[in-house]
Amino acid sequence: MFWFPAAATKRGATRRGRQHARAGLRPRLLPCALLWLGVTWSVAALDAQRMEKAAQQLGPNAVSGARALQQDLAELQSAEDRQKLAGVNQFFNRRLAFRDDQLVWGQLDYWASPLETLQQGQGDCEDFAMAKYFSLLAVGMPPERMRLVYVRAAIGGPGGASQAHMVLAYYPTPQAEPLILDNLIGDIRPASRRPDLTPVFSFNAEGLWQGVGPLSAGDPTTRLSRWREVLAKARDQGFLP
Repeated sequence: MFWFPAAATKRGATRRGRQHARAGLRPRLLPCALLWLGVTWSVAALDAQRMEKAAQQLGPNAVSGARALQQDLAELQSAEDRQKLAGVNQFFNRRLAFRDDQLVWGQLDYWASPLETLQQGQGDCEDFAMAKYFSLLAVGMPPERMRLVYVRAAIGGPGGASQAHMVLAYYPTPQAEPLILDNLIGDIRPASRRPDLTPVFSFNAEGLWQGVGPLSAGDPTTRLSRWREVLAKARDQGFLP
């Protein structure tokens, strides 16, 4: 397991990305990872009216879920980061059931917005992680403190099989060991207590990296599709300005 520090200047990361591009090197990414839109945000404010309107268009589960989420986020607005993490992590882990995209959406891989996931009442690891990510952005968590991380999750003990999985990592400082928010384990644990997870690559609003370290995985603007779509949906639904 290698949870390298997240610290890196954008200039340094970009320079290293160019060097690796010239050398013809590319990170080994999962198929649904080739999707990126380079966007940066300041502290986001939740737009309750947009969220309510979007929820009504999706259905009653989205409406009740959105209202419950708004209430929780309002209570967390002035809380410390750890309280925000715990509140958002608990909200989605308790409210949602884990189901594969094929069962929920009839597709092998679908990146749902938070309200779409609340309407279904279920989702896969990506849906859990992204719902937490956008909700934390909406409650004012600085985007540079969070990364969505694709990992290989060991199952069946040492030497057993592994499966692709996504978690949300929180860095209190750039050099700190991250805390891991996961739908498989209810409590938030430091990465050192998750030996079952091996990072493959990570991303957030500011870039895309190999593992969770400072090494850039190239120009993020070349990776669009699903990530761009889920960002647009999250914005339309009031999670982003």
